[in-house]
Amino acid sequence: MTTSLPPSIPDSQLGLSVSEIHLLRQHQQIALSPSIHQQQQAHAHSTASTRGRGHARTSASTSRATSAASSQPGNRLVLDPGSLALLGQHFDRLMGAIQNRVENVGAIQLLLVAFEPPPPLPGSTPFVLIFAHLRLTAQTQISTISQSARAGAAMAAADAEIARFRDILRQIDELEVEFDKVRHIRDIVKGFRSRVEGLERKVDGRGRR
Repeated sequence: MTTSLPPSIPDSQLGLSVSEIHLLRQHQQIALSPSIHQQQQAHAHSTASTRGRGHARTSASTSRATSAASSQPGNRLVLDPGSLALLGQHFDRLMGAIQNRVENVGAIQLLLVAFEPPPPLPGSTPFVLIFAHLRLTAQTQISTISQSARAGAAMAAADAEIARFRDILRQIDELEVEFDKVRHIRDIVKGFRSRVEGLERKVDGRGRR
């Protein structure tokens, strides 16, 4: 009996929210577009030219992935290992870009208040702590400015400062939601990649017997 996976599965079966499905469709199209693939392949050739047969196999797999993705409807996750690898790498880069945007928000706060990153807590990732600390700092500043305004400080200046920190809070909330969505999709993609590669190893092992 031959065990195999279908070439693709409906993205509605991945346990994603509606917004996450839209995000997956958008970024799968970007990650597997021929132009992006050609750039990644050129980079791979320039940095891994000494990997021999393993590198050749990966390049062939990613080439098949791009071809397979172009023939698949936009509402399915392509299960070719090469396409899953490209998609996982794309979401890793996307998470890095979101982290950079969060750091920019933190830099803005640093100009406004003394910003001290909190010490790491057991069981918490540093990036989660940054979100929490940025939010707490902004909320504290809003409260402090409000109290000063009630004590007789210039209301116009206080209102401007409060509006600025509320905008920072809005940016933090939006970036955290986006980061969580991308991480959730990335983890699902990497899980499927692991399953597909494991199945391929089993098939290869049977073929050598």
